[in-house]
Amino acid sequence: MAFQSNNRWRSLAVAALLGLGMGWAQAQSLKVEPAQDEVPPAASAAQPAGQTGGIRSANIFEIAPSADTDPNYASQTNAERKQVQPGNNAPMWRDVGNGVTGFTSLPYLEAGNMIQGFVQYPGSGYTTAGEAWRQVRNNWILPYGGSLLLIVLVAVALFYLRKGTIPLHGQETGRLIERFTYVERAAHWVNAIAFVVLAISGVVMAFGKFFLLPVIGPTLFGWLTYALKNAHNFAGPLFAVSLVVVILTFVRDNLPSKGDLTWLLKGGGLLSGHEVPSHRFNAGEKLLFWAGVFVFGLVVVASGLFLNHLVPVFEYTRGNMQIAHMVHAVASVLMMAMFIGHIYMGTVGMQGAYKAMKTGYVDETWAKEHHELWYDDIKAGKIPAQRTPGHEAAAAEPVKA
Repeated sequence: MAFQSNNRWRSLAVAALLGLGMGWAQAQSLKVEPAQDEVPPAASAAQPAGQTGGIRSANIFEIAPSADTDPNYASQTNAERKQVQPGNNAPMWRDVGNGVTGFTSLPYLEAGNMIQGFVQYPGSGYTTAGEAWRQVRNNWILPYGGSLLLIVLVAVALFYLRKGTIPLHGQETGRLIERFTYVERAAHWVNAIAFVVLAISGVVMAFGKFFLLPVIGPTLFGWLTYALKNAHNFAGPLFAVSLVVVILTFVRDNLPSKGDLTWLLKGGGLLSGHEVPSHRFNAGEKLLFWAGVFVFGLVVVASGLFLNHLVPVFEYTRGNMQIAHMVHAVASVLMMAMFIGHIYMGTVGMQGAYKAMKTGYVDETWAKEHHELWYDDIKAGKIPAQRTPGHEAAAAEPVKA
């Protein structure tokens, strides 16, 4: 039975092959050759080598390889160059690099110019302004700025592991001295919160692709940076206004005074264990105020407002924006490096420092140990112990451990 079935399938296959062969032969016998006058001209002529379907093929490296020996080679237009070296668009890109006006949506004097002219920023080579800015950012600001922040963080961590929180050496008396008024604390906290938002968002936008992107992936990182960029833009004006208030509020007590140089030379006595006497603000705090708040703070604010197109006097060309970005980034990194130490000393670095800014009051013992000259002026009646009217009763409240 199986033998008969196999023979049947073999017979069908042979019949099918014979049928296909006969059909092909019949088609060849019925094929009519076209008349000579009906043959297309292109088909009647023999096709030259290297030519298919009427399309000429060419190798740009084999067409006029010595075209550059022509005395007028450098002055050729793009159309002329195309005749001797197809695909060589050097004249067009040379014009673009020289600032020849074309069609772009760029504003002001550089409208229509796609590539900027040649400049040399500090730390870059002599190249187009866009490439020079990229070199400064990628080769200097990011690696060295990030390294500076890491060095400061590590130094603070090592100092804390070595010294711990600086404690009070004497017993608290329970008598309070008003160190900061409500207005001073409000100005400080508004500025501090805005600074933290700006610092975190700035660090993520500048360095996040190195330490966050590999961890959370591109999708979440994209949403995070988008949200932080908007938070950065909203916190910027708040920081600018509060910074001016902070400067006007604290400038008087941060003026240089006798004993500041001694404090700096001895490092405040942090390593020796005995603090150098100082006024309401010691020399370290004054240095932070003038360098970190006044200089770097105002530079960061001015460059940030410019980057947000909020300074109407200047033109927002690419070159001006690149310079503003470099200034903003450098000043921001230096400011953050200085304020890392300030934040450390104002929180876990010194006992009672955070409470002073939270409640406005410090114990007599704290004032005497950390700001002895300021405490002496209070005892002598030169400075009132209670600066806010109606808060005299708070001085009698005992300090909670």
